[in-house]
Amino acid sequence: METLKNKRVLVLGATGGIGSHLVSLLQKSGALVWIAGRSLPKLAELAGTCQIPSDQLLQVDLADAVSVHNFAQNVGLIETPFDIFINAAGIGLIKPLDQLTTADMQNSFQVNVMSTFEVVKAILPKMMEVKKGLIINIPGILGKVPMAGAAAYCASKYALVGMMQSIREELKRTEIRITQVYLGGVDSPFWDTINLRVQRDKMIQSEEAAKSIWFLCQQPISGVVSEMVIQPFNHQAI
Repeated sequence: METLKNKRVLVLGATGGIGSHLVSLLQKSGALVWIAGRSLPKLAELAGTCQIPSDQLLQVDLADAVSVHNFAQNVGLIETPFDIFINAAGIGLIKPLDQLTTADMQNSFQVNVMSTFEVVKAILPKMMEVKKGLIINIPGILGKVPMAGAAAYCASKYALVGMMQSIREELKRTEIRITQVYLGGVDSPFWDTINLRVQRDKMIQSEEAAKSIWFLCQQPISGVVSEMVIQPFNHQAI
């Protein structure tokens, strides 16, 4: 297992259900953690709990293309490369096709695909200078299998996976590793706004999902975990 002590880690979506637990695990392991999210008060609260310096808080609204562009530029200006980038952010939209709008589809792609494109493009040059690094995305199980009512969500997550797999092909001569995490059914605030009958008590707990990503961050550089699939025992899609 690789040590996380003094590793520089950027967590996007840090204040979410999975992200906040992950930040705590990383900080307790000695990592130097930069946290990014939409709500500055939530970022400040998390930073206080995890003793993260105020200059390592980064505010960004992934639904706003200008905000994402500015965030990516600021991240790109950080001189020392990040060792690990974890994208724990995203939007989940569950609607049948007859209720789905063009704006819904565009927003799904902006948050789940375009924001990742901008940030990865900003951090990769410095990773490529040292020819090492780890990028972890969490497309979720709907980035691998379809579901009724999830056309916008699946389309954006499939696009995210395809984009990162193509980027991985460009990085084969480096030790920059890319991992996709396909989580299915995590009990997190994601479900608070989803109008769908689900059994949250039988889902994976956010803390356990965070531990799996924390585990990935410590894998030896001699190999790469290309993908990890974790689903509730009672709801296996694959």
